[in-house]
Amino acid sequence: MYTPSIHQKLNQLLQQSNLDLLGADNSFYVRALSNIDSLHTLFAEIYPQTEQSARIFDELVAAIIQSYKERPVSMRRRDDAKEIHGQWFLDNKLAGMSLYVDRFCGNIKTLETKLSYFNELGVNLLHLMPLFESPEGESDGGYAVSNFRKVDSRFGTLDELKSLQQKMEEEGMYLMIDIVLNHTSHQHEWAKKAKAGEKQFQDYFYIYGDRNIPNQFEQTMPEVFPESSPGNFTFNKETNKWVMTVFHHYQWDLNYSNPVVLKEMLSNILFFANLGVDVLRIDAPAFIWKQIGTSCQNLPQAHTLLRLIKNCVEMAAPGMAILGEAIVAPKEIMKYFGTGSYTARECDFAYNATQMALQWDMLATGDTRVMLAAQPDILQKPLGTTWITYTRCHDDIGLGYEDSMIQQAGFDPYLHRQFMKNYYSGQFPGSPSKGALFSFNPKTGDARISGSLAALCGLEKALDDNDEAAREISIRKILLMQAHSFLLGGMPMIFYGDEIGHTNDYSYLSDPGKSYDNRWMHRPVIDWKKVNLRKKAGTIENRIFTGTKRLLEIRCSLSCIADHKNITWLTTRNIHVAGYLRSSKEQNVYCLFNFSGNTEVVPFQFLFENGSTASSFYNHWAGEVMSLNNNGALQLKPFEFLLLEAK
Repeated sequence: MYTPSIHQKLNQLLQQSNLDLLGADNSFYVRALSNIDSLHTLFAEIYPQTEQSARIFDELVAAIIQSYKERPVSMRRRDDAKEIHGQWFLDNKLAGMSLYVDRFCGNIKTLETKLSYFNELGVNLLHLMPLFESPEGESDGGYAVSNFRKVDSRFGTLDELKSLQQKMEEEGMYLMIDIVLNHTSHQHEWAKKAKAGEKQFQDYFYIYGDRNIPNQFEQTMPEVFPESSPGNFTFNKETNKWVMTVFHHYQWDLNYSNPVVLKEMLSNILFFANLGVDVLRIDAPAFIWKQIGTSCQNLPQAHTLLRLIKNCVEMAAPGMAILGEAIVAPKEIMKYFGTGSYTARECDFAYNATQMALQWDMLATGDTRVMLAAQPDILQKPLGTTWITYTRCHDDIGLGYEDSMIQQAGFDPYLHRQFMKNYYSGQFPGSPSKGALFSFNPKTGDARISGSLAALCGLEKALDDNDEAAREISIRKILLMQAHSFLLGGMPMIFYGDEIGHTNDYSYLSDPGKSYDNRWMHRPVIDWKKVNLRKKAGTIENRIFTGTKRLLEIRCSLSCIADHKNITWLTTRNIHVAGYLRSSKEQNVYCLFNFSGNTEVVPFQFLFENGSTASSFYNHWAGEVMSLNNNGALQLKPFEFLLLEAK
């Protein structure tokens, strides 16, 4: 839709900007003209047309123009290079690692000296867990931000972060950081002013003088952390009022029905873009719009806000991709990529959380059927968007896949989830796992799972028991899980420590600011003496590191692994063996994974049923050629995988 008054206002603002609209800044001019109507339409969807909202919209557009003007020339050039490349974030040569700077190596300055480590492994994107100022003891791992523009002194300084980004850019690496849109720390300047009684800033939050409205919200809002933070409101003594605090009592939810809040937070987003951020991870976007009578999660207005943010970013910093951290069911997650005319125009990335959880389902049960039942939904991801694929992250592992998927595989949903929780918390007889239940809800029996990749795969128990055979099996499980994730489609994201088989770190129990949250057991403090064992042949660290490195090398060498909706799930005729085909005009790679503790047989016939006419295949993992025919069968050892390229 063309709206003359909106274009007239845009042109007025551009004329005041002193940009070279027909020369060096022409690409920005074209983007602004192309996006301004959409931006205004999205804004009008959630904010009534008033004199105040019209003024704020103009200020928002002015902020976009100013942000572009302040964008360093090197970043503008990088934007242009990414646009020429196309959707750069779909590339098979991208591989990430997520880490806590302080727990990985102490601080940002030291991290700059560790870039060679990532190059050695084959990682070229770093997701730095929250870096910005948050109160010690009330930080929620950095997700309770008290200043969006000041690096916490525990990690270093903003100048050191800028230096790291520049060094990474020189090394051909990419930077990903978080922004917390849903809430601030109660120590943020806005919250402090609200506590002091300033009405303007109280309107930034959901603050009420009595329990009337909070009680109406509570009727339909679930509890996020029922053990440590029951309820969704906290009484604040300074104001003598109730404040919405969905996550923890020290995190005050922002009220986006106030357009000033959107303008302020968009300014922070554009600030991060001009730091050189390549991927901006929006934390908990499902929660950013609240409405009485709903769950206050995944509401349509939340999607409108995300589309509006994406629109602004496309104008000012088109090289920055958006990751929406929405850990929801597959049918719901698809909406975060955009729908209708906004398909593939909301978030560029989402976490493939369902697939991640289903990998753990397969590993515990040795059965692929629940995972396969989920694929019709997961495959709906639109072309031009991609997943973060992972075996685990800083958060817990949820079991939120749908009952229908479990029932389709012939299992009882309640009993199946009970088994999963007991298996990974080590309570099931014979389980090798040493995880723990997180956020157990006694009302519903729901719980999630904490534990490192190595601990959940049995390595920690094998080491404790000095069981060499169990140790070997656990290493095979670790590499099986990583291989399945790395080649699936999407950008693999390794969680730090997993590349060397780090087991649970129980030191969190002696820290009062962390002891209540057992997720810290899989957020280890890295011992670099242990990391250096990767160079000693035969050590556990060496075997897992070199195996992980080899998988990333294979991924980088196979153009068909780029995420162009080119995955086909295979019928392997064996419920214990998962298989998928990654295909392009140049390549067909068949990936097979035995999730069973037994040797399993798969007939060659399934290859030929899926379009292959080849009689020989190169196994990228073993580095050997295999000759096959229509009458034979493949044997996969316990927890073995094959990566077969048709020749």
